[in-house]
Amino acid sequence: MTANANTLASGPGWHVADVICTAGAGDRPFEEAHRDFCVAAVTSGTFRYRARQGTAMLAPGSLLLGNSGTCYECGHEHGSGDRCLSFHFEPAYMERIVADVPGARTLAFAAPRLPPLPALAPLLAEAEAARDMADADAFEELALRIAGAAVATVCGVTHVRSDPSRRDQKRVAEAVRRIELDAEGPISLPALADGSATSPYHFLRTFRQVAGMTPYQYLLRIRLHRAAVRLRTSNDAISAIAFEAGFNDLSTFNRRFRRVMGETPGRYRGVRQGRN
Repeated sequence: MTANANTLASGPGWHVADVICTAGAGDRPFEEAHRDFCVAAVTSGTFRYRARQGTAMLAPGSLLLGNSGTCYECGHEHGSGDRCLSFHFEPAYMERIVADVPGARTLAFAAPRLPPLPALAPLLAEAEAARDMADADAFEELALRIAGAAVATVCGVTHVRSDPSRRDQKRVAEAVRRIELDAEGPISLPALADGSATSPYHFLRTFRQVAGMTPYQYLLRIRLHRAAVRLRTSNDAISAIAFEAGFNDLSTFNRRFRRVMGETPGRYRGVRQGRN
């Protein structure tokens, strides 16, 4: 077995896996069939991908595009090994995304890949960071964003930014209040979208436009802010503060806090108490 797939996160109609392949030039090309639609971001290594849409060389920063039910072949004639973040979508899930991408008319990908594009680089960096930080909750939104970006780019859709309607602004405001009220507990993107009577993809796109960040990013900011206030105003244990803020484990809280606040929770608290 030359490829190992580790599932990072999943939900109704989608899942994402960290796929590490160790095949080399002496190995036979790998033949398989896409059971669902696949959008795989290459994070290291190179390989050749051949499917019904054509043949392409995949390199870091590029996206492999696979259609549900089609056969494909991967080979490593020019180098050994690769690593991908492989997003998989059931046809009904992908169909809803296509319906919400303005100007997109076809469900199937016409090309086998997208080359490394500057417009997609920030999104792919977010996905790779989520993998490296073991941030499984971030992939619910990232899956939608990556699928939507792939569909829009392949279809040649140029996104024209328009001002959100008053109705959309109201929906986002209501979602923000819900997140603030329930920040300590689990909040899913589909649940927020259901509350606004829109699809998850449309809701996510509108929320980012109005709030300037995704719902999950907003939720993390609230949790970290509340934890920071408690660190400065109480002597409660750091672990208790982390769990009560909504973080499932202390290591995740420490990584998130340091990334956003610039220092560890302990050092942040020490400043208040006059310690270095």
